[in-house]
Amino acid sequence: MSAQKKDIRALTKEQLRDFFVEQGDKAFRGNQVYEWLWQKSAHNFDDMTNVSIETRKMLEDNFVINHIKVDTMQRSSDGTVKNAVKLHDGLIVESVLIPTKSRTTACVSSQVGCSLDCKFCATARLKRMRNLNPDEIYDQVVAIDKESRLYFNRPLSNIVFMGMGEPLMNYNNVIKAIDKITSSEGLGMSPKRIVVSTSGVPKMIKKMADDDVKFKLAVSLHSAIDEVRTSIMPFNATFPLSDLREALEYWYKKTKNRITYEYVVWDGINDQKKDVEALIQFCKFAPSKVNLIEYNPIDDGEFQQASSKAIDMYVSMLEANHITVTVRRSRGKDIDAACGQLANKGS
Repeated sequence: MSAQKKDIRALTKEQLRDFFVEQGDKAFRGNQVYEWLWQKSAHNFDDMTNVSIETRKMLEDNFVINHIKVDTMQRSSDGTVKNAVKLHDGLIVESVLIPTKSRTTACVSSQVGCSLDCKFCATARLKRMRNLNPDEIYDQVVAIDKESRLYFNRPLSNIVFMGMGEPLMNYNNVIKAIDKITSSEGLGMSPKRIVVSTSGVPKMIKKMADDDVKFKLAVSLHSAIDEVRTSIMPFNATFPLSDLREALEYWYKKTKNRITYEYVVWDGINDQKKDVEALIQFCKFAPSKVNLIEYNPIDDGEFQQASSKAIDMYVSMLEANHITVTVRRSRGKDIDAACGQLANKGS
């Protein structure tokens, strides 16, 4: 029966108000229900205690709330929490809570599987099953906020779209989710605390700039040499670095927001001086920051973490060229929650 019912969270507030008027009720009832759905994240209609039992029954007859369920939760020795999230159709995605002394960050997924084919990422080995709906993205954030309050006694402070999937291949739904997350009628979080990470889809980066988005942009770069990048991220053949650079120049011109590059250094792949020189040249057209990320193996030997000497070379050369660089240690490795490891091992 529920297959025929519409998910009520697909309706705008105006559509909800109109629905109640059509039912012979007052329009403000739509506002009440909307608040229950988004601000209070109600899982079912019976939670809506300031709505009459008859009205709740009528909602039950017409709609469903396809709420996510945290299927399993794992806690790392470093405090990281990984959720395997079950969607209404039984598919699973993963999201992660990353705590530090001063903040808690939610790493959320945007697709079941991934549209792209990065060879070093476990998620990319799963075929893309479908895009997540805005409410499914929103629900991941709500669940992690609750865990942050429970385990760390503070609300969620930051969100990164660095979980499963390529966010810009699910652009409309990601934008709708962020609108809800940042709205005073939703979670009321500042867009400046949200980072959307892309492997680099030039057309969509330009669209984000045109849409005047307020969140931050990160790019998984990993090499500024086309042949090397294509060997590890084959879709680079379709979206080469020249196109990516042009799109990022456009982004900076429109938004004046600096760009963060996520960059893993691998042994024998991108650990030479020429690799750093190419990265420096790529960074120079707009203010940027480089996050050097510790690599997390995904069971085979093709990709190995570069030596600390190679990392030190990157840091010293980038700093000598006045490019901000940080070395990011991985969190949650013992529960396969680190960057590139999300692959539903438990499902």
